[in-house]
Amino acid sequence: MSEEQLNARHAEKMKKKKAARDKILATKTIEKGLLIVHTGKGKGKSTAAFGLVFRALGNGMKVGIVQFVKGKWETGERHALERFPGEVTITAMGDGFTWETQDRQRDIEAARGAWERAKAMIMDDEHDMVLLDEMNIVLRYDYLDIAEVVEFLKTKPETKHVVVTGRNAKDELIELADLVTEMTMIKHPFRAGVKAQRGIEF
Repeated sequence: MSEEQLNARHAEKMKKKKAARDKILATKTIEKGLLIVHTGKGKGKSTAAFGLVFRALGNGMKVGIVQFVKGKWETGERHALERFPGEVTITAMGDGFTWETQDRQRDIEAARGAWERAKAMIMDDEHDMVLLDEMNIVLRYDYLDIAEVVEFLKTKPETKHVVVTGRNAKDELIELADLVTEMTMIKHPFRAGVKAQRGIEF
């Protein structure tokens, strides 16, 4: 087959593919705020969520971020987002990962405070997207009541996007969510003795 014939066949194939895709897209008419969950044992849950944050900012949206367990960590994403004070509200209310504090009651209080701040952001008219970073961790340890969280999220404003990250997402949250992505770990340098790298892990 000649190059010209290959090109013609490719063009015809892509024309049919575009027509089929256009037909599918024409049936998608609902516009709504999504509840998005990033979970799983693989790396990239918060990283992907912060990618959504930057995408939202690029579209002129305002974003609220509540970090549930990374309060003491200095992260690259936080430093970058602090350059957008009018568009991003960042609240880091945790004292670090729960195995660092070793104080269950303090962790519960921090989680409650973060959740109260998150609820305010979700219900306000200021933020278009709210990221609840590592909230699945506090739900896993039952520092927050999953039933209460789910019932509240059912009442979120119709156009508000809410993103929840962290491994071990509860089944109730997965059931409620519009979009769930599970990160699967295939290989990680930590297992080969490589410490967390600046610009990659934080």
